[in-house]
Amino acid sequence: QVQLVESGGGLVQAGGSLRLSCAASGRTFNRYSMGWFRQAPGKEREFTGGISGSGGFTDYADSVKGRFTISRDNTKNTVYLQMNSLKPEATAVYYCAANSASFIYSTSRTGYNYWGQGTQVSVSS
Repeated sequence: QVQLVESGGGLVQAGGSLRLSCAASGRTFNRYSMGWFRQAPGKEREFTGGISGSGGFTDYADSVKGRFTISRDNTKNTVYLQMNSLKPEATAVYYCAANSASFIYSTSRTGYNYWGQGTQVSVSS
């Protein structure tokens, strides 16, 4: 069983930055691929960023490329999402996800078997 706890959400003005963190339980964190997804009101949960177990491979949704950065610290069992130049359309609940069976990330929700409870990010215009 893997538990994921997100933190770092909040209210920020457009153009500002936030860094989300996701702390994971488990002794083999470096074998888990990790992902960040977001869900805006009335919309489906969508892929935002993914990172391989080693941290050597990353991928992003087109809408956030160049502004968001996903990273991980396997010594701290933590994955991060640095969000810069935030836009109002980034307002959503952000979820951390883990695939304990694969160190290769997925861009699909079905590619993850553990989820955090989510953290709210609100960007004002």
